[in-house]
Amino acid sequence: MTVRVGIGGWTYEPWRGVFYPKGLAHRRELEFASRQLTTIEINATFYRRQKPDSWRKWRDAAPTGFQFSLKASRFSTARKVLADSAGSMAVFLEQGFTELGDKLGPINWQFAESKRFERDDFARFLDLIPDVQHGVKLRHALEVRHPSFADPAFLDLARARNMAVVIADHDEFVRIEEQTADFTYARLQRSVETVDTGYDAAALGQWERQVRIWADGGRDVYVYFTSGAKVRNPAAAQALIARLVA
Repeated sequence: MTVRVGIGGWTYEPWRGVFYPKGLAHRRELEFASRQLTTIEINATFYRRQKPDSWRKWRDAAPTGFQFSLKASRFSTARKVLADSAGSMAVFLEQGFTELGDKLGPINWQFAESKRFERDDFARFLDLIPDVQHGVKLRHALEVRHPSFADPAFLDLARARNMAVVIADHDEFVRIEEQTADFTYARLQRSVETVDTGYDAAALGQWERQVRIWADGGRDVYVYFTSGAKVRNPAAAQALIARLVA
């Protein structure tokens, strides 16, 4: 069981001089961030393929024990008929992210808030997602946002495939806390700029307790501070890490 806490992405200009030391070369930002945090969710893969050289460069910049999660391509998840995404899914899967090796964490399949649960189509879509790619075992998380996914049939599909349902701390998206996999994936999206750590001490304490409960259940845990007051998210992640190691 391992708990990893981090942020979404590592390139964000307002972090310079706040999270990143003044004068730090941009090319060294990942090197720095990966030593302050224990995981990062890569957002760029949601929009476009990455080059194999980039995966190797990112792998080598991060320390032992660090892991990257990554968002699956929107060309697979933003479809009226999900079962028609075999071609776009193959393009995503073949881009070379297995070069990360043991630094590869879960893949987050994120769906639009307007996407409704349609059981048969969703089941066929999940059948397209492999458990192994180029000899590397894959873990998958499903980030659904529409209330129609609060359905036992959806949870059964996820559980049968050992896919985690993303737990969203968000004011508008559906929040499903059912554990459907051998790991937990949470995205905390309500940081505020008026609090230096994004979440205040009481909220961080609540999340610390929740993370410990998940971990005590024998699951690996991935927690990401994303959205909200993005400038505060690195500090939020660092504050939660400090609580968990205390």
